[in-house]
Amino acid sequence: MKRRAWLLSASGMAGALLVAWSFSPPRSRLGSAANPWPVSTPPVEGVVLNGWIKIQADGRVVVAMPRSEMGQGVHTALAMLVAEELDLPLQRVSVEQAGADAIYGNVAMLVGSLPFHPLETDDYSAEGAPRVRPAKVRIGEWLVGKIARELGINATGGSSSLADAWVVVRMAAATARASLLGAASLDWKLPVDELSIRNGVISHPSGPQAHYGELAKFAAATPPGDVVLKSRADWKLIGRSALRLDVPAKVNGTAVFGLDVRLPGMLYAAVRLCPMLGGSAGAIQVNAGLTLPGVERLVRLPAYAGSTAGFAVVGKTWWQAQQAALTVGVDWQQRPAGALDSRAIEKSLETALARQEGHMFYEKGDPAQAEASAARKIEALYHAPYLAHATLEPMNCTAQVRDGKVWLWAPTQVPQMAVAVAARVAGVAEEDVSITVTLLGGGFGRRLEVDCVAQAVRIALECGGRPVQLIWSREEDTTHDFYRPMQVARLRACLDDKGGVTCLSIKSAGDAITPRWLERNLPNLASSFETPDKSAAEGLFDLPYEFASQAMSHVATRSGVPVGYWRSVGHSHNAFFSESFVDEMASDARQDPVAFRRSLLQEAPRHLAVLELAALKADWGGALPEGRARGIALHESFGSIVAQVVEASLLKGVPRVHRVVCAVDCGTVVNPGIVAQQMEGSVIFALTAALHGRIDIEEGVVRQKNFPQYAMVGLEQAPLVQTYMVSSDRAPGGVGEPGVPPLAPALGNAFYALTGVRLRSLPLVWNA
Repeated sequence: MKRRAWLLSASGMAGALLVAWSFSPPRSRLGSAANPWPVSTPPVEGVVLNGWIKIQADGRVVVAMPRSEMGQGVHTALAMLVAEELDLPLQRVSVEQAGADAIYGNVAMLVGSLPFHPLETDDYSAEGAPRVRPAKVRIGEWLVGKIARELGINATGGSSSLADAWVVVRMAAATARASLLGAASLDWKLPVDELSIRNGVISHPSGPQAHYGELAKFAAATPPGDVVLKSRADWKLIGRSALRLDVPAKVNGTAVFGLDVRLPGMLYAAVRLCPMLGGSAGAIQVNAGLTLPGVERLVRLPAYAGSTAGFAVVGKTWWQAQQAALTVGVDWQQRPAGALDSRAIEKSLETALARQEGHMFYEKGDPAQAEASAARKIEALYHAPYLAHATLEPMNCTAQVRDGKVWLWAPTQVPQMAVAVAARVAGVAEEDVSITVTLLGGGFGRRLEVDCVAQAVRIALECGGRPVQLIWSREEDTTHDFYRPMQVARLRACLDDKGGVTCLSIKSAGDAITPRWLERNLPNLASSFETPDKSAAEGLFDLPYEFASQAMSHVATRSGVPVGYWRSVGHSHNAFFSESFVDEMASDARQDPVAFRRSLLQEAPRHLAVLELAALKADWGGALPEGRARGIALHESFGSIVAQVVEASLLKGVPRVHRVVCAVDCGTVVNPGIVAQQMEGSVIFALTAALHGRIDIEEGVVRQKNFPQYAMVGLEQAPLVQTYMVSSDRAPGGVGEPGVPPLAPALGNAFYALTGVRLRSLPLVWNA
């Protein structure tokens, strides 16, 4: 049992639940109670039973919500866990922003993003026993891991929210249930094992009954005794599709995203950052634009939290501020290290592959001997470009600084880091910063950064105590992102005289992600030396296929381009490299791609089951309309395995995807509807990147500015997506990201089946 779950149950031994909200006043636990300008409703009243559960007078239940809702359905999924354990209709459970207590920290995400290769237990022998792969963990990396676990940082990412909450949230609800039953037993003087619960009402066959609200105060002082989670056989909600709690507000317009925040006397700010990444602003020509109606002031912005320096204009409306900002003349200065160029960086990565050994993340068998004795070899070089996040809601943050205190309203994935950077910029203690986390109009890793928060606080310092909402234009958003790194990989297979693969070697090169993110956001955890970057190499060193010898290494570089976590991180490009090359090996062996993979997965039954399900549902090998072909890819990430079969054709030389069949093993499925939605969203997101996505940098300037240059897949291009789930009793894995990696290689493999041309660079562009 996790430490936090133990705290929830062990506290009952002392006769009371003394965790989270119970340790401190509700105001400090609920966040919004300490905020003088509530964005939506006032803080919800109720009786606190433990750090996660609060009971209202009418019997409704409020769950403390430490995760950000950005369309992935986490507010509904966690509420379902509570409703299940409390035998309550989902509609009677609501969520409220949690505080910053360590019990809300996302340990699963932090462990998954640590800069080392942990012990791998994610594939299984035929008998079902985990095969533990050895890891090379240095002392410094171990310390980072230990500190990260102790910090308990509240963050939403890594497809980890449900995995992290799976035990602790159910245990919190079960503990509350036990206290409520105990309270009824003591009040009615009846044996607790004779009581039953139905729809939030506790009753006894002799007649007494009461809903949770009527028993809550008594329950708060009642020890829970032994707490037991409901068995799977008794589940009524988990495993069934349920309507999402956030949809009604999003339909009727009452949902509050960052851009929807409105406060009395609020000002607006528009930003202009140096066009050259890493550059700065020299002389600023304050001209007639700043005398336009509604314009208040200009504020210089240094390079906060890894951002590029620039300035902001403050006005009564954002449009007024933006138009004034565009008129300002600036002497923009190139970064001291010289201008960045993506084509030069690509060449340097190819050079790094040839000249540097890199960090060996995984080695098996005797690769050197396999190389020396190979009858022949297959070798290929693959490329992936920089990518922007392109969230639908541009970067924004509302801030107010008054009387030594700071208030934030932010669509962020990392509220604690937002609070920390706000405190540093304003020169106050973190205890003097309050934050309201709004809904997020997309995150994809971009809102794991706090540069916009720092800028908003700096601007608010100049606004005389009035709140100010900073909004980036789409152009600033696209040209000043923390991009997915450019990557290159060289893959080589050694074959014996019968054509069998005896060794697979993969070496990739690209900028390290985690060390740069730590430097920007958690400087106290950043290492003084470069540690191996697991996040950039993941998806290559942990392939499920059985090759006698393997060597998987990565060369971590540092180009100077701001890079960050992008939906599915390293898996997003590494799956393209590996699964495309698996098809190359199948083609060389003159084997069907599914049959070839099947032969290599006999010791990985979970992966094999997913592969077989996808092939079955896609009618692999069945007839297709003329001019169409199928491609397949299989990949594991974030605790889940996904196989996708893409059915595609060529339309005027451009791949057109008609159908995508997804098979997924994500462990226990809490809400099948949400899983299907996430697979559909992942396919569209990944298809956009596969067909259109690339960021080019020349003279330090990003060339793509807006959607005309950084295109999205539109409704007309969207394929039919069909999702099938493998039944499992394992703990839940991720679903927000694992659907992204297989799409590009499956499409590339379908393209090869159509044309006989192997595309080894993203985006998939064919010059016939």
